[in-house]
Amino acid sequence: MEFYFLALLILIMAAALGSGYPVAFALPGAAIITIGLAAGAGYIFAGSTDAYFHSGGPNQWLSAGVTNLRGVYWEVERDTLIAIPLFIFMGIMLQRSKIAEDLLVTMAQLFGPVPGGLGISVVFVGALLAATTGIVGATVVAMGLISLPAMLRNNYSPSLATGTIAASGTLGQIIPPSIVLIILADQLASATDQASTARKALHKEATGELSMPSVFDVGSTSAGEMFLGAFIPGLLLVGLYMLYILVYAILKPKQAPAVPYDGKYDGAFLKNMLITLVPPLALIFLVLGSIIAGVATVNQAGAIGAAGAMIMAGYRLPEANKSLYYPALLAIASLAVLAIALINFDMNVKAIEDGSDRLGIILGAVGSIMLLVALIWSCWRVLKIENTLAGVMLETAKTTSLVFIILLGAAMLTAAFRAFGGEDLVKEFLLGLPGGFWTQFFIVMLVIFVLGFFLDFIEIAVVVVPIVAPILLADPEANITAVWLGVMIGLNIQTSFLTPPFGFALFYLRGVAPAIVKTVQMYKGVIAFISLQIAALVIVGLYPPLVNYLPNRVSFLSESSPPPRNPKLQLCVEDYVGQKLAESSATRDAIAAARGLDLSVLPKDLADDLTDGFDTADAALTELDTAFASADSVQAASGEYRPQLRLVRGIEKQIRNIQHEVAELEKQASRMRDESQAADKAKLDTKVAALKAEIEHLRAGIPESWEGVHKEFQTLTKAENSARSKYRRAADGAWEAPMSVLAVLDANDAFVALEQDLRDMKVTIMSTPEKEAQELVNELSKVFGKVEGADDVKKALSKARKALKSKTPDRDKALAAYDDAVAAYEGQLAWRAEADAKLRDGLNAYMDGIKDTLGIRQQPRFTRDQALEMASCTAYHRDISLNF
Repeated sequence: MEFYFLALLILIMAAALGSGYPVAFALPGAAIITIGLAAGAGYIFAGSTDAYFHSGGPNQWLSAGVTNLRGVYWEVERDTLIAIPLFIFMGIMLQRSKIAEDLLVTMAQLFGPVPGGLGISVVFVGALLAATTGIVGATVVAMGLISLPAMLRNNYSPSLATGTIAASGTLGQIIPPSIVLIILADQLASATDQASTARKALHKEATGELSMPSVFDVGSTSAGEMFLGAFIPGLLLVGLYMLYILVYAILKPKQAPAVPYDGKYDGAFLKNMLITLVPPLALIFLVLGSIIAGVATVNQAGAIGAAGAMIMAGYRLPEANKSLYYPALLAIASLAVLAIALINFDMNVKAIEDGSDRLGIILGAVGSIMLLVALIWSCWRVLKIENTLAGVMLETAKTTSLVFIILLGAAMLTAAFRAFGGEDLVKEFLLGLPGGFWTQFFIVMLVIFVLGFFLDFIEIAVVVVPIVAPILLADPEANITAVWLGVMIGLNIQTSFLTPPFGFALFYLRGVAPAIVKTVQMYKGVIAFISLQIAALVIVGLYPPLVNYLPNRVSFLSESSPPPRNPKLQLCVEDYVGQKLAESSATRDAIAAARGLDLSVLPKDLADDLTDGFDTADAALTELDTAFASADSVQAASGEYRPQLRLVRGIEKQIRNIQHEVAELEKQASRMRDESQAADKAKLDTKVAALKAEIEHLRAGIPESWEGVHKEFQTLTKAENSARSKYRRAADGAWEAPMSVLAVLDANDAFVALEQDLRDMKVTIMSTPEKEAQELVNELSKVFGKVEGADDVKKALSKARKALKSKTPDRDKALAAYDDAVAAYEGQLAWRAEADAKLRDGLNAYMDGIKDTLGIRQQPRFTRDQALEMASCTAYHRDISLNF
């Protein structure tokens, strides 16, 4: 029965949407009606309101959507959606202030003389508006009203003109800051948790191991990473659009003619172009640059964008006068003052120590007040002129409310979908498809593409993504990143905005296009751009670094970058070390030179440790070669092993599914104890027997050679893992042993400085009361304990303290222990200075020689070059299915 109610849920939702009923009410309405009908039917026909639910009951599922949505705002870690109203405000303010119109006119004048220049300028402005507004409908309407008449007047093909405007207007879906990327990031954050749980369960079922290595886990994403990941694909799309228009204009010059500029390219034109272009570009730089540089979170960047849009509107809306740019200039000056304060002073109020600190705080306060005055000044202007601020605030509130009401409705719809087993149904369908991940991915993308004809991006993001994303992210063969999946879905949603006959962008443009432009011409015009978007989708799908590299680069170059010892990075680190060793003999030369050092000046234990360290350095090189050779063996064997693995794992998955069904049927049968139910019980028993027979049939399909092949491949894999593990231990030892000796030598000055305190301690032991003496000896013992290499002195002093602390204090025993401490101290004085003179330079040269190779794991963070290598290496998706 659950299936029928699931179909009813979809039918009611489709009927409501098809009738034009508001989406914000159609989604939760369909959920509430279906859950109510299921509860009523269960009460009437089965005596329980819970009877026709996959699990739980109506109360649970009615409240689940609200509870899930509420958790987004009540959890401190999940504040991503706060950025939505900020970016909406920024976009609407820039639209109302006519900055978009200025951009289009100026760019048309600049690019007009180039073949197809007017179309190229529309794409360029569309990209800028996408990076400042992110609102598709407003962008398409604005460019349709401004640029379409100009393109038609200059004899542009109506198809090319409308296609260019519609496609450029949808760039706001993928070029950050984009609302769809924020929503996708929020949904994918939850999906990665589910995918991680599913992958751990899969690993346990496949290997029998209770825990899965962290290197195989699924990584989450954030709105900032989504912005970074979408940046290059967005630019790729812009480049494809521009290239297409240029080639079209060259091949068919009459349909995209050059438009000569009637004025002069003089100082006045340059001034006007700079005033028009620089502020929006500066705003983009501040918003996206602050995220990329790690200076601001997405929410903080949204606040920066909203404030910047307010200041820009403050000089664009009023009539020209002498004070027109005063608020903007004051804001620029305030930012300069704040930058100087932050760069040159410690801006911590609690840490003020001198006049310099006070000056920094004063500068910061002055800069903040100046910025606040500039914002209030601009705000007053925008409010005073046609009550623009009130209109923008009202539109922001309406749009934000619409977004969040849809989010709530979609959360309730998703809960109802799960209530009737829809999630399990989708999961079983996708996992049952032949062809693995890429078949599943293609089907999902096709469904999203089709849904884009009927639903807005918000509904798709919050209804479809939570259901399908965990399945796709959990697949170990593709091992995709959440940010890549999010960008691919974003690109796909954008494509659906253009697709006839239901593309939203076409509806927006049709509403403002003149009657001379036929709808068929619009449909014809967008076909080429749809093809370009699909091409971009394919390019990004085949080359994941276009998405993954920039977020990785920012992460590895940030202050909070993962350390070189991070388990997930070890394969990339070892590839990097292998590459460095192949390119240069510096590491081997450093080891050879270190072996020539005279270690006789060191105590035997330190000399032995150092020798072992050099031995482990050689062993590390050998183990790394072994690891690479083992990896090549695994790769060579994987060609024959992979098909059998897929076959067997597929059979085992079918068996598990059938076993689950058998368990459910047996549970039902065990409850049928009444004689009137005997016939039904017999049917269940017959079905169970048939299913068990099917299980045996499936088991017979497992190749007889599987056990041997699997064991042989596991042996190869274990050999590689063992070699890599031995390499890591040896590499760490190669660094740690000489580092410990250098630490001892670095402590020479501290060791020498304690001589007088040690000499004076004899009188203390002899004449000071025992309790006070043992406390003073204990303090000196602790001081020596903090000096590297002085443990023998510390131990002797500890014995002296114990002799003084015992029930019957023994000063003679304490003095004997003190003499041992002095002897140990003098012994160290003898070799420390000589070792420092003879070994320090050689050991430092050794450490420098292996720092970028064997010693890389022991560094606190990657160097810039290493970070870039790690970003490049981790940008590719690595197949880990052979470990499952």
